[in-house]
Amino acid sequence: MTDTIEAPSRAEAGARPLHGSNVWYELITPDPEGATKFYRAVVGWTIGEPIGGDQDYRMINRGDGGFAGGVLKLTSDMAGHGAKPIWLGYIGADDVDATVAKVEAKGGKTLMPAFDIPQGRIAMVADPQGNPFYVMKPIPPAGKEDAQSDVFSPTAEQRISWNELTTNDPAAARTFYGDLFGWTSDEFMPMGELGEYRFFAHAGTTIGALCQPMPGGSAKWRYYVRVPSIAKSVEAIKQNGGAVTVGPHEVPGGDHIIIGNDPQGAEFALVGKA
Repeated sequence: MTDTIEAPSRAEAGARPLHGSNVWYELITPDPEGATKFYRAVVGWTIGEPIGGDQDYRMINRGDGGFAGGVLKLTSDMAGHGAKPIWLGYIGADDVDATVAKVEAKGGKTLMPAFDIPQGRIAMVADPQGNPFYVMKPIPPAGKEDAQSDVFSPTAEQRISWNELTTNDPAAARTFYGDLFGWTSDEFMPMGELGEYRFFAHAGTTIGALCQPMPGGSAKWRYYVRVPSIAKSVEAIKQNGGAVTVGPHEVPGGDHIIIGNDPQGAEFALVGKA
């Protein structure tokens, strides 16, 4: 999120605490135009033109008129510093600087020191296992001081519906995110040799889970976008230069999921009906 974007829509029924909530998602890609074509076909999003400023930043628009997140162009300079195509999430923080200090005290790292933008204060950090994410204290739009982010929804299409962390040390991750954001992880599903699939909850809402990486997989945050038909999205992925690497397969509750790579190299995931 850059210092030139519009404040994201935060109108959502029912007030939830900011700290620990999912407030924004961002695709970093070397080819925003290619990503626009791909995600329009696969998810139904429209991605706008660059909004101006020093960076190429574009808004991801949902069909209902709200935002799903943003797209930041991956420049050669960013790539030279190790940046790669990736989806990243923003987690709300009541005090960004204090949260960054806690991240470091708990063994994490600061990847981008805290700084102010018109929409709030942000920083990029990594947990002790090296998984990056942003923390942000947003400034709601003028006249909508009580508004909240609506980019995450367990049920609404064209929004992130599940936040999944694969980590080599699930026990340490539970403690880290629980202490940092107040997330609880008491409920779980046994996965045999892979251990437990622990569900993260925030303010009474299940927002995702954490588990060990699958064989051959790696540690990372993964974000599932809800679509109306997994079968139709899979066909669109294949027709538009992407690849499905996992699935489709059914998960508890009747939904189906896939994990894939977009044509620009960013991993993405989808959830929806078969």
